[in-house]
Amino acid sequence: MSSSKKASSASEQPTESPVIKSRPVTASVIIIAGIGALVLALVASISLGAANIRFLTVWEAVFRFNPDLTDHQIIQELRLPRALAGAMIGACFAVAGAIMQGMTRNPLADPGLLGINAGAGFVLALCFAFAKGLPFQYLILYSFVGAAVGVGIVYGIGSMARGGLTPVRLALAGAAVTALLSSLSEGIAIFFNIGQDLAFWYAGGVAGTKWMQLKLMFPWFVGAMIVALILSRSVTLLSLGEDIAKSLGGRTGLIKLACTVVVLVLAGSAVSAVGSIGFVGLMIPHIARYLVGVDYRWIIPCSAVLGSLLMVLADIGARMVNPGHETPVGALIAVLGVPFFLYLIRKERRDM
Repeated sequence: MSSSKKASSASEQPTESPVIKSRPVTASVIIIAGIGALVLALVASISLGAANIRFLTVWEAVFRFNPDLTDHQIIQELRLPRALAGAMIGACFAVAGAIMQGMTRNPLADPGLLGINAGAGFVLALCFAFAKGLPFQYLILYSFVGAAVGVGIVYGIGSMARGGLTPVRLALAGAAVTALLSSLSEGIAIFFNIGQDLAFWYAGGVAGTKWMQLKLMFPWFVGAMIVALILSRSVTLLSLGEDIAKSLGGRTGLIKLACTVVVLVLAGSAVSAVGSIGFVGLMIPHIARYLVGVDYRWIIPCSAVLGSLLMVLADIGARMVNPGHETPVGALIAVLGVPFFLYLIRKERRDM
C-alpha cells in the first residue's frame, strides 16, 4: 500500500476520545463524606450563636416549631436560613469557579477575580440609588446583568493585549475592573447616602438572610446546578483544548455560551443574596481537581459539596473570632484565599 493510501486510510479513522484521568472512587468518597460533614456543620451552625440555646431546643425548633417560643423563632427565622444560605452560596461560587476554570483553561478564573462579583455589586448600587424598595426577585435579575457586564469588560480589556488572553493578563484585567466598579459603587453610595444599605454587600456575609431570599434563589440554584452537571463532560473536553473538543464533535461556541449563562446565574444570584465573597470559586475547584483528577463530571459535584462545607465552616468561624459580634465571612475567607492566589500566580509565572 502506498504512503498516500495509508494517509487517507488513517484520516478516515474516527478520532479517539482522549484518556481522561479521574478517580471516581475517591470522588464518591469525598461526596459522601463531604455531605456527612456538611450536615454536621449545618447542625453546628444552627446550634451556635449569641443566644445560648440547648441542642434539644434546637431539635424541637427544627422539627416541632412552636411560634410562641422565642428560642424557636431564633432558630427558624435567623439561624436556619442563615446556615442553608451559606451552603447554597458556597456551592454557587465553587461550581461557577470550576466551570470558568475548565471553560477558559485559566487556573486563576474566579467570579470574584474576573469582575463578576464587582459587576453585580455595581448594578445593585444603582438599584439602591435609583430604585429603592425594589423586590428581591428583581435584584437577582439585575445582578445577572451586572455580572455579565463585569465579565464582558474584563474579557474585552484582556483580549486587547498583544498576544491575546493569558491567565496572568486576565487576572490583572479582572483586578483593574473590580477596583474600578467597586470604586464607582462606593462613589454612588456616598453621593446618594446609601452606604449603610451597601455595607452588607461590601463585607459579604450570610447574616440576615431570610426565607424569602432562599425561596427565590432556590429555583435558579437547582436549575443552574442541573445544567452544570449536564455540561460537565463538555467542560472536560474544553479543558483539554478547543481543538480536541471540536475534533470530538463538540459545538464549542454553544457550549461556552451555555457555560457562561450558568456561571452568571450562579454568581449573580449568590452576590444578590450575600454580597461579594471572593476566593471560594478559586480555591475549591483546585482542591477538587487535585483530589479527583481532571474529569469535570466529578469536579463539579465535589466542588459543590466542598464549597458548601467551606462557606458554612467559615460562617461558624466568623461568629467565633469575636463572640457577640459579626466578623465578615468574606474577610475570613480572604485570609485563606489571598495566599492561595499568590501561590497560583507564582506557579503560573514559573510555567510561562
